[in-house]
Amino acid sequence: MITEIIKIIEGGLSKDPHKVLNYARLLAENLSKSGDRKGAERIVRALQSKQAQPVFMDQLFTAPVDQETRMNIADLVIPQPDQQIPVILSENLRQKLDGFIGRIQHRSELQAAGIDPQASLLLYGPPGCGKTTLAHYIAHHMQLPLVVARLDSLVSSLLGNTAKNIRKIFEFASRQPCVLFLDEFDAIAKARDDQHELGELKRVVNSLLQNIDEYLESNILIAATNHHELLDKAIWRRFNSIVEIALPGEAEVLELLKLFLKTAQLNFELQGKRGEALARLLNGSSPADIKAICQNAIAQNVLRKKSVLDHEELLLQYYYYRHHNSTSQEALMGFLNENGVSQAAIAEILDTSLRQVRNFFNQKS
Repeated sequence: MITEIIKIIEGGLSKDPHKVLNYARLLAENLSKSGDRKGAERIVRALQSKQAQPVFMDQLFTAPVDQETRMNIADLVIPQPDQQIPVILSENLRQKLDGFIGRIQHRSELQAAGIDPQASLLLYGPPGCGKTTLAHYIAHHMQLPLVVARLDSLVSSLLGNTAKNIRKIFEFASRQPCVLFLDEFDAIAKARDDQHELGELKRVVNSLLQNIDEYLESNILIAATNHHELLDKAIWRRFNSIVEIALPGEAEVLELLKLFLKTAQLNFELQGKRGEALARLLNGSSPADIKAICQNAIAQNVLRKKSVLDHEELLLQYYYYRHHNSTSQEALMGFLNENGVSQAAIAEILDTSLRQVRNFFNQKS
């Protein structure tokens, strides 16, 4: 709770009533949870006695903008108590995330034990593996707003403004309890020894490091990148939790299929041979790819006014997705046949005659 007290003092010294209000309310909540209800009630009464005006979300979270373009450089996501953030986690990944969340929840105890209470997490791995979803999941689990830096508008054509925008992001996130999320982190955290970068961009990295150091004294930071090899060496030292988000294995693929197909009525069992074969086929695909394939299959079912989703339709959408809808009908028929689809089913799903399908396989043999 020292963190909240420090934030209240900072807000008072900087004459920022929103910051004082936000952290005073958080302090009251934490005192109540720890059993000190009288202390919590005294804080609430103090706020009420000073006739503190209610602060509305649109006033409290006015996003910072780029001076040149006037575009927002941050978005804000407010967690909804009844909302669910569905994620499929391996046991190893779950343990690492639980450790990070625990570090946040027990900051005071860790600090009392002489342990650095900073909470910073770097997620890295291939595109589409769920790094952004995990940031939303953590913020939702903590019931804290998620401030998402918009790096596409943060990096200004006027390089001097980029450092100013970085400062604005961190100042904005410091005004209230929240999780700051820097996606596509490599866009502003590239190695300073990169010969292709200009001197001004190297100064941007220096500015980023300074802001991270100040922010992490009492705030929560998550960053994500698809290109961890591009990050400056000094960046890595700013994160006390570093987690690789790898492509899912067959077991996770099967769980993802259950998640993305839960609204569909299937003509086969996902736990059966066809489901397992589908999971093997999709092994090495990202969660984003698997979701797209499942949604494409469900969409085709709706358009064809079919109530049951066939195994063949999922195979078809997998093939189209992998080949970007550019393929010959003969190659597609061969793929479906190799994956156990009968000639009659191939004719039906490709809207062609059974005779044509039979002729193709007779010629092939």
